[in-house]
Amino acid sequence: MNRVIFLPEVRQYYKSLVPILYEKGYFSFKDTAFEYVKELVNDIRLNLPTKLKKPAPKYFTDRYGEGLYYAVFSKNKQTQWYAFFKIYKIKGELFYQVRFIANNHTVAQYL
Repeated sequence: MNRVIFLPEVRQYYKSLVPILYEKGYFSFKDTAFEYVKELVNDIRLNLPTKLKKPAPKYFTDRYGEGLYYAVFSKNKQTQWYAFFKIYKIKGELFYQVRFIANNHTVAQYL
């Protein structure tokens, strides 16, 4: 069995993302922004173990640790989200520890 866990900083980022998306005008309603973030979190939680993973570039490993990978989650034609994570095996179970998330609008130049 695989488990996806999020660092507290990532969970905090998800909480701050709803007002950011609403205030910047990406969504007309806070409820819609909330649903978008909720779907993103669920997509990562459910699908990260089956996604194609790539080694994270040095820019990210310097900040979030060696042995870091990333996977891409497309939400629409303009926006892809990147989940940066480490994989741990404990007692035969794989844990995917999400250490950072960002979208192509903010980190594409580093990939």
